[in-house]
Amino acid sequence: MVHASEAMAEQILDALGGSANIHELTHCATRLHVTLDDENKVSLKQIEAIPGVLGAFPRAGGRYQIIIGGAVASVYERMMSAMKSVASRASEIPRTSQETEHFAGPATAAASDATSQEPSQSSIFHMPLPRTIRAWASAILDYVSDSFRPLLGVLLGASIIIALANVAVALGLTPDGNATDGWRALKAIWEVMFVMLPIMIATNAARKLNVDSWLGGAIMSALMAPQIAGLSGGISAFGMVIPINDYSGSVFVPLLMVALLGLVYHGLKRVIANSVQLVFVPFCSLVVVYVFSVLFVGPLGVWLGSELGAGTAWLNAHVPFLFALLIPMLYPFLVPLGLHWPLNALMLMNIQTLGYDFVQGPMGVWNFACFGVTAGVLVLAIRERDPAMRQTSLSALLAGLLGGVSELSLYGIHLQHRRTYRWLLAGCAAGGLSSALLSWLFPSVLPSGQVIHGVTTTAFAFSSLLTIPVFNRAWVYALSIAIAFAVAMLLTVLFDYRMPQSVAAQPKAADSSYPLWHADSPNALFAPIAGSVVDLDSIGDPVFASKALGEGVGIMPDDSAGAEAVYAPVSGTVKTVAKTGHAFGIKTDDGVEVLVHIGLDTVDMGGEGFVLQVGKGDCVAAGDVLLQVDFAAIVRAGHNPVVVMTVVNTMAMTSVMPLLVTAEAQQGESRKVTAGEPIIDVER
Repeated sequence: MVHASEAMAEQILDALGGSANIHELTHCATRLHVTLDDENKVSLKQIEAIPGVLGAFPRAGGRYQIIIGGAVASVYERMMSAMKSVASRASEIPRTSQETEHFAGPATAAASDATSQEPSQSSIFHMPLPRTIRAWASAILDYVSDSFRPLLGVLLGASIIIALANVAVALGLTPDGNATDGWRALKAIWEVMFVMLPIMIATNAARKLNVDSWLGGAIMSALMAPQIAGLSGGISAFGMVIPINDYSGSVFVPLLMVALLGLVYHGLKRVIANSVQLVFVPFCSLVVVYVFSVLFVGPLGVWLGSELGAGTAWLNAHVPFLFALLIPMLYPFLVPLGLHWPLNALMLMNIQTLGYDFVQGPMGVWNFACFGVTAGVLVLAIRERDPAMRQTSLSALLAGLLGGVSELSLYGIHLQHRRTYRWLLAGCAAGGLSSALLSWLFPSVLPSGQVIHGVTTTAFAFSSLLTIPVFNRAWVYALSIAIAFAVAMLLTVLFDYRMPQSVAAQPKAADSSYPLWHADSPNALFAPIAGSVVDLDSIGDPVFASKALGEGVGIMPDDSAGAEAVYAPVSGTVKTVAKTGHAFGIKTDDGVEVLVHIGLDTVDMGGEGFVLQVGKGDCVAAGDVLLQVDFAAIVRAGHNPVVVMTVVNTMAMTSVMPLLVTAEAQQGESRKVTAGEPIIDVER
């Protein structure tokens, strides 16, 4: 009998184009993170159809995220095992040197550090450098995220240990005050992990840059050795005074050091002969990177961490209400895109530089607002005897309350039913205000005697019921998250999580005989180009798929080989025009705000291939030409040419219904439209 995780792993590998197509494979609490060699071999629809997969979406650079949930670790292990098995069988087949190098590349290296001491040559340093600020930002965020992500389980386990230890002290089950050896040994599980965190980050970061991971860990260990040995201040060596810094818990230092190591390591491999690389590449890398890190990178990293910690502390001290609202209100939009990892790094830096963190309190508010919505969905599912939603919401709720994992709720429920974001944000606002008010009236007092107007903690703790005791003023934190949970749950139960028109509804059919640009249909938005209509989940962009920019549709143009006109889908005033011409915002006289976005990531083209016909402030009628687009240029630039149209203020409408199929079409077939046919029905 095939295990469920094994079957899922096999199906995912097949949908990704096989083991040989996988450049890198990692995972976090709920998602597989895959980097591929050839994106053309991937079938997103096939992945999303696999039982147990909650969703999948691509990112730039051949990277994909596959949302699985709590079983992600098991599926990851099965995939790695299958990849190793394929690599082992392939090694027994005679190949040319070129074929062997390709097959035993990053996928095999990612399967196990033990498979080869020599990292793959396919490094980001051998790829074209990012050309835009946005591309650089994306690359940096991925670097930070991938350096932290493998540590998720360790951090979660350690946070629960320290929380349970605090509970034991609070209940009088063990003496307080670090007086007993047993208590000190228990705390050491967390404290030692935190001290060694820079070494673990350096190891992961080196692997991300296809550098020998042990080399990254070794250099960071060398930087920390004097501190571990009890040295401080500065020491004199070879006529130089070497500063000794405390790098325990540091985040910036290992990230900056490994970035330098990547440049040096791959540079050396280009100039040193293959026959002696095994000796001289590690030797030269150790010497050069260590010296530069001791003298420059280390102090720079410490300074950056201190300044960032001091800056956020200033915000928390001077505008606590704004800070307490901003953090929980941002998280619902950052987590689906994987952009929350830098904030996790900020929390760790606060602990290292300030001795405490104040971001995790407001973050807990967002988490419990998220879990409150899930609890409300569970109540409705039980009331309506909906077994599928009952199972989804129950598993997501347990993962959240006990493990602090929000992705199951987000991907399993919230992003599928965007109405929940109303109740989620309301819970975030209620909990954030409660936290700010109570923290101001009952501030935290640090062991040093310093008074902080905010919920603080000296541990990196995931927001769950089990970690409440790690917070200073735990009752303030508990009451704030309880308010966020209760408000979100109550609103969900009272007002439902589904749009009224979408409960048990199928996609609405369009009348294929509808006249083009029909002026007597106030509820219709028209197709701006001819092509095939697809739903937002199918276009390959997580932001549009999340409906954060409203309900809508995508249209794959019939002809991507030349210039085409893009027409106004509705009559109104042009409120926004992107400088590059790839996006327009039109507002109708009765308040419908429509976004027309040509292609995905086409902002990177800098306006090439776009010829504007209208400007901001112009009044347009449905059917007027907005611009001419060279879709062939979009394709040549490597971008998806889909034209996306959404109703940005969907939440203010009574209903927004995409017209995805015609009455005559077979179910599941894409609808073909010409410019001017209705594709969205809006009820004000």
